[in-house]
Amino acid sequence: MKLAFIGLGAMGFPMAGHLSNKGYSTTVYNRTKTKSELWHKAYNGNVEPSPAKAAKDADIVLLCVGNDEDVRSVVYSDSGVLASMKAGAILVDHTTTSAQLARELADACHDKNCGFMDAPVSGGQAGAENGKLTVMLGGSQETYQKIAPILDCYSQKHALMGDVGSGQLTKMVNQICIAGVVQGLSEALHFATQAKLPVEKVIEVISKGAAQSWQMENRWSTMVKNEFDFGFAVDWMRKDLDIVLTEAKRNKSTLPITAIVDQFYAQVQNNGGNRFDTSSLISLLNKTEGP
Repeated sequence: MKLAFIGLGAMGFPMAGHLSNKGYSTTVYNRTKTKSELWHKAYNGNVEPSPAKAAKDADIVLLCVGNDEDVRSVVYSDSGVLASMKAGAILVDHTTTSAQLARELADACHDKNCGFMDAPVSGGQAGAENGKLTVMLGGSQETYQKIAPILDCYSQKHALMGDVGSGQLTKMVNQICIAGVVQGLSEALHFATQAKLPVEKVIEVISKGAAQSWQMENRWSTMVKNEFDFGFAVDWMRKDLDIVLTEAKRNKSTLPITAIVDQFYAQVQNNGGNRFDTSSLISLLNKTEGP
């Protein structure tokens, strides 16, 4: 089976690497050529100068880029993957995008006699590097079964959530949960510090009860030190929350906390913390300025 992987960012670079390490013939494309060269040196895979050339003859083409427009830029046009994908090939989009784009891509792939699945991921850079991502998918059961062995290379859990777009909608649920949990944890740590409690002992106790979360286990110690260089950036979180809030208007969901947290992240950006990780919400409470 021949694979093409488009996008070698913090997530895509190791994801494509896992595929190559598992013995799959993997060809990559990245907008920045130097990143492709680094990947080639690390994994000895094939590199092509355009998405179309990378996708030529591939059985499965995987994308992991930035946003809706980035996806469109590598899918359409004469140099996009659809220009060269063969009939029967499958396009898998790991980018976090709108559900509307997923449905648009599915239609475009159908016109080319190709399959499509939206497949956003959760787990951050560490999850990608360790092959422990969670993948939420939208599409047909038949297509899902075909790509499942590929997903096994870099995920600890993957599941078909429903028709095309369901993967992206599930990722939106994921981001809603993260936004609320991080803000709650930020306020809790701030309160514990202001109350002059031994924060480490507090976390040791409450993390064994109902307050426990991934964010608490993995981020509390860096948050109290005002260290925010540990994964998913605020800029990307705001992009995701914009997708969430736009979809909420469409389906008439009421998300007051998510909307507030989105504005808190906007304040982090205004303070210069665009590349801080998402745990940096606490910086607003501690009055920590960005770089």
